[in-house]
Amino acid sequence: MGSPLNNSGDSAEISKLTHLQMLSSIIPSEESERISVKHSFHHAYRGFCALLTKQEATLLSGYEEVVSVFPDPILELHTTRSWDFLASYDSTNNYNYHASSNYDVIIGVIDTGIWPESPSFDDQHIGEVPSRWKGVCMEGFDFHKSNCNRKLIGARFYDIEDEDSTKLPKTTRKPNGTPRDRVGHGTNTASIAAGAFVPNATYYGLASGIARGGSPFSRIATYKACSEGYCQGSAILKAIDDAIKDGVDIISISIGRSFVFQTDFKDDPIAIGAFHAAERGIGVVCSGGNEGPDPYTLTNFAPWIFTVAASTIDRKFQTNVALGNNVTLKGTGISFNTSPHAETYPLVFGENVYFHPSLTSQARNCMPGSLDAKKVAGKIIVCMNDYWSISRLIKKLVVQDANAKGLILIDEQEKSSPFDSGNFPFAEFGKIAGAKILQYINSSQNPHAIIFPINEIRRFKPAPVVADSSSRGPASLTENILKPDITAPGVGILSAMIPNTEKGSSLFGITSGTSMACPHVSGAMAFIKSIHPTWTFSMIKSAIMTTAAISNNLRMPLTNTSNLDASPHEIGAGELNPIKALNPGLIFETTMNDYYNFLCYYGYKEKEIRLIVSKKNNFNCPRNSTSTTKKELISHMNYPSISIEKLDQNYGVSRVKRVAMNVGSPNATYTSSIIGPPGLIVRVFPEKIEFVKEIKKVSFDILFDGKNASKGYNFGFIIWSDGFHKVKMVFAVNVE
Repeated sequence: MGSPLNNSGDSAEISKLTHLQMLSSIIPSEESERISVKHSFHHAYRGFCALLTKQEATLLSGYEEVVSVFPDPILELHTTRSWDFLASYDSTNNYNYHASSNYDVIIGVIDTGIWPESPSFDDQHIGEVPSRWKGVCMEGFDFHKSNCNRKLIGARFYDIEDEDSTKLPKTTRKPNGTPRDRVGHGTNTASIAAGAFVPNATYYGLASGIARGGSPFSRIATYKACSEGYCQGSAILKAIDDAIKDGVDIISISIGRSFVFQTDFKDDPIAIGAFHAAERGIGVVCSGGNEGPDPYTLTNFAPWIFTVAASTIDRKFQTNVALGNNVTLKGTGISFNTSPHAETYPLVFGENVYFHPSLTSQARNCMPGSLDAKKVAGKIIVCMNDYWSISRLIKKLVVQDANAKGLILIDEQEKSSPFDSGNFPFAEFGKIAGAKILQYINSSQNPHAIIFPINEIRRFKPAPVVADSSSRGPASLTENILKPDITAPGVGILSAMIPNTEKGSSLFGITSGTSMACPHVSGAMAFIKSIHPTWTFSMIKSAIMTTAAISNNLRMPLTNTSNLDASPHEIGAGELNPIKALNPGLIFETTMNDYYNFLCYYGYKEKEIRLIVSKKNNFNCPRNSTSTTKKELISHMNYPSISIEKLDQNYGVSRVKRVAMNVGSPNATYTSSIIGPPGLIVRVFPEKIEFVKEIKKVSFDILFDGKNASKGYNFGFIIWSDGFHKVKMVFAVNVE
């Protein structure tokens, strides 16, 4: 995929002609039939996607106007009580006030499409489509213009193979021709961000209540860039380009590549598109990935992206198991037992019912082909999840196909996201409860158990807790920006879903992942934008980060599933708190100049940056950066958090600067205080900052001295208070 990103405002036709001319100069004339552009980007930036050989790609990368050439990557999907739970952080407990003012905020959702018939996308009580909207409602073989309305105002699709459509007769097959969601992911995320009020929403009796999105009166535009199982980077980049042209205010992307395949920013389609969206004042919110709990697993961490981690809410789906020794254990899982009462069945460990002695290790993990179906039938099977990377769904199908009566899964790392096993009895436990189950099996001549139907527990404590699967920082490309930025509900979330063919199919489902956390932040941003329409994306981002909650519903520090205090590399600034973010007091606005300078400090050449920057071809990097210190200067960006990748314990004192903007009372005095670890010296100069009517911005310096600090990352907060507001700036300092 080629990215000549210099934007000169050419029309689509001229831009595409230019791209074809570039291709004709590198593709041999005898292969002229290959001179074709799959996607052409020409609204916010210039670029194209085409089929090239490795040699041709190398030739193209040598063109002076080309910033980068990279393979078209395959990205993956990061797959209502939650809004009430977030509101409970504020005493007003009224998340949806001023609802009538957010009619004209438009959220672009780049995902797997949408199921327009869902009640979450009903346009009742919503006014006319904003006149500034320039998007379209593309028709497909199962999607018509009438499927769009005043709520769902736009729908586009791209050249992605839709697996369901290949099942149609060839005479009617249009594999790339619909914005309709066949996966469910896009419908989930759109409804969480901006779904309408739906009373009596439930998933087969679970999580019942009023379903709604974060900004229920905002508009939705869907961009189908993904099909089942994958997303093409070129389609995502094209979708961002179109969304910018269409006039969205916020772009929500619950997609990303695995951290294993992380590339440079200039080779990352989401980072490229988000950068140019930021230049045009459009906020891009992205999920951070589901590859936790190890560090350095985060994705989508460019500073101009709002990166979201996932946490639990105060609702737990509990499944109890009674063992034959009268011990009852509390597990997790979602299963609907159709029997009128729970029944007792023999209990066996998977490794004891192997198909062949050589498959013992595989059998304990219930891998396909490892179990003896005759020994499994009629029993509850205990499986481990300690070595082989096999999904819970596959384990369930393995034992179910062998006619087992239920599955008990033991995971060394206790999962926070409940698995939905449908009507098949299922329960999941961590290693402590799991050890009790295995001990019972080994000590009993006739072990047996009962798996009870699911029990929904509301107002569960503690909550929130960082999801075990939520990817962790630091960011692998630069640790001088603290990532993730924020955490939001992403476990056991009720959201709209595509109905299946069964009679009585639910219109809602329960889903988990940073995919679900991301639209919570997108919806909150739309809500705040509706109240503060003049605030920029960066201002809203700062307001959310500096007002984030750092304690749970027990009034204790936020924790992870290991019951340890959660670090900023897990939760960023803390848990999303939309009501508090409406009135933050101070804001730390990161400007495009900060982002341009970031590119300099990161190591890009001025010539490259001038090609990337849309409106500043005369841009020059700051002259105070040298080859040995410029990456350290990234910490000086006016970001709402602080991260220092390296602070030498013997010689290091680091000093960074921030500029605070007053958005509260015009006459205010803020006093600083520090919450930090012992040994790390943190000083703020000046300790007090004053604002009067004529002075809305004040700068201050923060000094970090690690001489007596513990080695490794030290975390804490700088708090500015005027007696009413409490503005929290999180910091992370790595002492070496």
